[in-house]
Amino acid sequence: MPQHPKYTTTVVGAHSIPRWYEALDRLVTMGQLLPADMADAQYRSMQAAVTEQEIAGIDVITGGEMHRRTHNRHSPPNAMLNYFWKKIPAFQGVTSPKAITRHDPNVTHPAATCRGPIGEMTDLGLVEEFRSVSAVARRPVKVTMTGPHMLAAVAFDEHYGDLAPMMLDLGKLLHQNFGRLADSGCKNIQIDEPLFTMSSDQEVRSAVDAINLAIDGLPDDVHVSVHICQGNYAVGPDYDGQIGHRYFDTGRYKADLVCKIDCDSYLIEHDMTHHYEGLLGNKQLGVGAVDVQAPNIETGALVAERIAAYRWLPPEQTLITSSCGFNHLPRHIAFGKLRAMTEAKSILGGVQ
Repeated sequence: MPQHPKYTTTVVGAHSIPRWYEALDRLVTMGQLLPADMADAQYRSMQAAVTEQEIAGIDVITGGEMHRRTHNRHSPPNAMLNYFWKKIPAFQGVTSPKAITRHDPNVTHPAATCRGPIGEMTDLGLVEEFRSVSAVARRPVKVTMTGPHMLAAVAFDEHYGDLAPMMLDLGKLLHQNFGRLADSGCKNIQIDEPLFTMSSDQEVRSAVDAINLAIDGLPDDVHVSVHICQGNYAVGPDYDGQIGHRYFDTGRYKADLVCKIDCDSYLIEHDMTHHYEGLLGNKQLGVGAVDVQAPNIETGALVAERIAAYRWLPPEQTLITSSCGFNHLPRHIAFGKLRAMTEAKSILGGVQ
């Protein structure tokens, strides 16, 4: 079980999405630009995301998930779900609206339909992403992947009739892709699961089994983190002016079940940290002390204060991160929050 040094800083995944992404997407649809032009813009945005993370001093970076989107509508699912569903033959076909939150029944997601068995050999593009980002990065690169519960729970199901076997097949698919990722040299893998709080205990137990299947047998030098959050949605006619919202923050917070995942660290919102006291064992906890649902830039001192408030959490088990992805935030706000994470690390005594 590889541990990061105390107060290591890392991002949850997504970087600030340019508002002009959607304009480019429309131009491609109208035939005024080629898909290759959009791909070029995505690549350049990935380079910028890497550069900003490195300038800010973040220790473990991502490519910002920039190539997974063509806009920020229905985000993050545009990058977390549709991007991967399109690669899996069992999910091919048109999408249909599906309600995703008890907070607002009018908030829907364009969900795919599973119409057949999910094969385990499909290439999800994770190795290609790792190599592309690593080619321009000077710091350790992490690759993020949507977990089996999120991929299954939001989809319509016309084949399995039960989430548990559907998630197990997705776990097998992820297992194959994570193995290839490790073989390519990737040392940092993250799984994203935002729906645990609103789901039943039994559903989460089945999800934990699927995740453990997905990460079973990975090399000892690969650090696996699981991001557990309550959502970061900004949808609707005025979504461009919104920050994300915790649309899934309803139900029992299941840290007792989360801690049965055989990973190396959990990444969470800072105000959920207390749930993990007495349950963490020797795993690390990424405290999301930078709030992506707040449009202001925190000071490093405030971020450090939010982390230090949990005196039971040893420094060697503490990582510093954000509460979710930066995708809805303007670039300068996202960059300022990254700098605040690095400043907090220095204040808390992390090695620079």
